[in-house]
Amino acid sequence: MHMKTIYLVRHAKSDWKNAHNGDFDRTLNERGLKAAPFMAALLKEKKVFPELVISSPAIRAITTAELFCDTLDYPKEQILQRIEIYEGGVLDLLKVVQQIPDNCTTAMLFGHNPMLTEFSNLLAGSYIDNLATCGTVRIDMDIDSWKNANPDAGELIWYDAPKKHQERD
Repeated sequence: MHMKTIYLVRHAKSDWKNAHNGDFDRTLNERGLKAAPFMAALLKEKKVFPELVISSPAIRAITTAELFCDTLDYPKEQILQRIEIYEGGVLDLLKVVQQIPDNCTTAMLFGHNPMLTEFSNLLAGSYIDNLATCGTVRIDMDIDSWKNANPDAGELIWYDAPKKHQERD
């Protein structure tokens, strides 16, 4: 039985105050800076340690990825940045996943909506309405090679988000 596991993480809440910075350079806001380590700690409790971390290079995504890596003991300089995660569509994202080296069993990908929600639904063949900020999805695929990460190849194991843990503010 071979299994590949991918975690899809939407970037944490970002700051709209400096909208003149342009979308790519938006930073995380205070809530986002708290949410990312919080979610990463939950993953650590579940013994989640990614062998490969891939992120959109947009500031809010890479910052989220770095905050997760701090908690999950993944070397930040080894985060693979792929512009397609920021610019592309779900099929571009699928290609990124299909290029993951096969000696890697567990990968974590940091990206954006609406594409990440669509991608999760495509891969797992199950419906999530909307991946919340810093929301994290675990998808298991019964495949030998990432090249076989095709639509519906996966099963949605769980979906978690900071807002499931906090009192409504």
